[in-house]
Amino acid sequence: MSPVLKVHRICKSYEQGSHRVEVLEHLSMQAEPAEKIAILGPSGCGKSTLLSLLAGLDKPDVGTVEIDGVDLAKMSEDERSRTRSEKLGIVFQQYHLMRNLTAIENVGLPLEILNEADYADRARIALKEVGLSHRVAHFPSEMSGGECQRVAIARALVTRPSLVLADEPSGNLDHKTGEEVMDLLFSLSNEHGITLILVTHNRELVNRCDRALLLKDGALKNLKE
Repeated sequence: MSPVLKVHRICKSYEQGSHRVEVLEHLSMQAEPAEKIAILGPSGCGKSTLLSLLAGLDKPDVGTVEIDGVDLAKMSEDERSRTRSEKLGIVFQQYHLMRNLTAIENVGLPLEILNEADYADRARIALKEVGLSHRVAHFPSEMSGGECQRVAIARALVTRPSLVLADEPSGNLDHKTGEEVMDLLFSLSNEHGITLILVTHNRELVNRCDRALLLKDGALKNLKE
């Protein structure tokens, strides 16, 4: 099988005053179907920058990021947006739910963007998978943090993407709730054969992944095979 994700020698730098700061330097990686990869690194090392590039939210200065064999940098903004809706799911630490939308409306949003007529039915199924059938009509302000993150997971998985990117998804939750949410994310990713790339400082989560990569000095190093 071909890799779901293939990153080839990407570089990314930013202007900081009169200096140019190199964040990522000739970084390469790939992820296989259904593989679980943890990415670790100190604060400010470029983990968020890397996730933005993998999601097509930003472009590398040089190098390529391919999802299912298609280079994101060669797409128009509309094409990248559609690819994100079809092939990518993203779970943030801060949930990033739309406050004025109910749980089912938040989950159905990626499908609406793709003009899928059955978006409501599929969103309802996704909410059932995360144990929130009783919360379909609730707004984020009416739910706990753990419930909001379950909604975010349902939204990330509703299109059955090839790849899910998760940025410290349990970082805002207490230990017990965080464990429950991560059990759910791993279980559903396994069930649907989805590749998961997880940025985390949690060693328990690292041990649950197939591989762990350390981001340091702009490049990735294998921590375990």
